[in-house]
Amino acid sequence: MPKVLLIEDEASIRSVLKDILKDQKELKLEVDEARDGAEGLSKLEADQYDVVFCDIKMPKLDGMEVLQQAKAKGIGSTFIMISAHGTTELAVDATKLGAYDFLQKPPDLNRLLITLRNALDKTHLVKETRSLKKKVSQKYEMIGTSPALQEIRTMIEKVAPTDARVLITGPNGSGKELVARQLHEQSGRSQGLFVEVNCAAIPSELIESELFGHEKGSFTSAIKQRIGKFEQAEGGTLFLDEIGDMSLAAQAKVLRALQENKITRVGGEKDITVNVRVLAATNKDLKKEIAENRFREDLYHRLSVIVIKVPALQDRAEDIPVLVEKFLADIAADYGSKKKEITREAIELLKKHPWTGNIRELRNVTERLVIMSNDPIGAEDVKKYL
Repeated sequence: MPKVLLIEDEASIRSVLKDILKDQKELKLEVDEARDGAEGLSKLEADQYDVVFCDIKMPKLDGMEVLQQAKAKGIGSTFIMISAHGTTELAVDATKLGAYDFLQKPPDLNRLLITLRNALDKTHLVKETRSLKKKVSQKYEMIGTSPALQEIRTMIEKVAPTDARVLITGPNGSGKELVARQLHEQSGRSQGLFVEVNCAAIPSELIESELFGHEKGSFTSAIKQRIGKFEQAEGGTLFLDEIGDMSLAAQAKVLRALQENKITRVGGEKDITVNVRVLAATNKDLKKEIAENRFREDLYHRLSVIVIKVPALQDRAEDIPVLVEKFLADIAADYGSKKKEITREAIELLKKHPWTGNIRELRNVTERLVIMSNDPIGAEDVKKYL
């Protein structure tokens, strides 16, 4: 049931607005009221409201101050400001402070109801977006309490708020993408897109088109213009996974993009300015690749402002119990079944395994154990299916 708060010092107007809102039976509104700005702010701090109708001229605390303080305290209610002395400047000021809309007293009934419905839709979308972001964040959460992982978390906290480029190294399946996503989520670019490119999965002849886009007719199959990953990630983060597998020709163009913040589409002549943060990851020893002329040294130095080394799972075996518990819960949720338990003896056997495939291999083995074993999963099951 949507909750609406009326902050209005005139009892007669407050009563009329309340009656109008209560008459909207299909919206099933719960309407609360406050006689002045101070009481309104107090109610906003004590409870959650979807929409707030707030008068501007009030004793104790005027509406603009209520709006400003509410936003400063992180109150997410959608504000609709109302005033008998409305001016364009006042409406603009209210919008700058975070108001959704501005209504003149006495408000036109149709305009009021349309604004209310739009505000409720906006609030619903904001809540839905937050919920989805939380789910995505949980999906890419870094699980574990080992010193190695704590060190990575500390580095992420320091580096994420900056625009510094980061090179993430580590073996296959160790969680390099999780580090990249955490860097994005904790950065000022988190509202932008996180665009991932697996450089190893794209043929060398197509990687330039994938990264920089192409113009119509630039090659046989280019039947229309296409924007590349650099442009798609505008204002956000571009993650170049397995960059050690990128061709030298593509490396040269990436280097230019990093140096000048400009790209040129394949078959194009126009320079396009881009605003992206570039993160890169590899499982290769890039210094060795440089020595063997397979990777550009100047690109390496451009990418490796910060280097984060993700350890192999066998180097943080103490995290295996919590990882297994997380995987058991995730698999149960995916299958819509009851979460299976696992014995301490089974966990000890898992901790002793070398895990050449790292976290990815552990996830697959856990799923295999869930499918093939009884509840609880025991040491014999691990010996049989590992």
